[in-house]
Amino acid sequence: MSRPCCERCARPQSHCLCPLLANLPSRTRVLILQHPDEVRHALNTARLAALGLQNAELRVGEVFAELGQWLDPAYRACLLFPGEGAQPLPLLPGTGDERPLLLVVPDGTWRKARKLLHMNPVLAALPRVCLPPGLVSRYRLRKAPAEGALATIEAITVALNLQEAPACFDELLRPFEALIEGQIAAMGETTFRRNHLQQ
Repeated sequence: MSRPCCERCARPQSHCLCPLLANLPSRTRVLILQHPDEVRHALNTARLAALGLQNAELRVGEVFAELGQWLDPAYRACLLFPGEGAQPLPLLPGTGDERPLLLVVPDGTWRKARKLLHMNPVLAALPRVCLPPGLVSRYRLRKAPAEGALATIEAITVALNLQEAPACFDELLRPFEALIEGQIAAMGETTFRRNHLQQ
């Protein structure tokens, strides 16, 4: 029998994260495109990011036929994903273009995120932006698949901190940190130290 879950944060009611969710305004709009396999993932940080930002939305799927309609012309749309030609954040206003950014963020494993780009030509055609090199994830329970690999909520937080400085969006990470601490507590400190703190 499955445990009852919170309808908002989708966590078990006994571990509801809603009290920790931020409610942050941002000039930058965030559109998260989540691969369906991530929806039921224990660490669904994309949902937490969307809930913690006033100017964000989360869409789930593999093919986003309506993506062109979601790219609000009041914003400069760009894809937050590394690759050739990706411009490091922050992006300064272009010549005569003072519009705020619309950050489109694919959510999934690296392989699934690349698949989303492959299956959505409109997405792949967006100008790319990236985060600075050398960032380290706070997710201490698994080894990052590549240098600079962050959880979706971490990448969004860093991107907004860079783009909207001096505004700070670190409050967005509170439920993420609580998730990690909860998982460590569930496995026990001894198991965590044995399996995750080895050099």
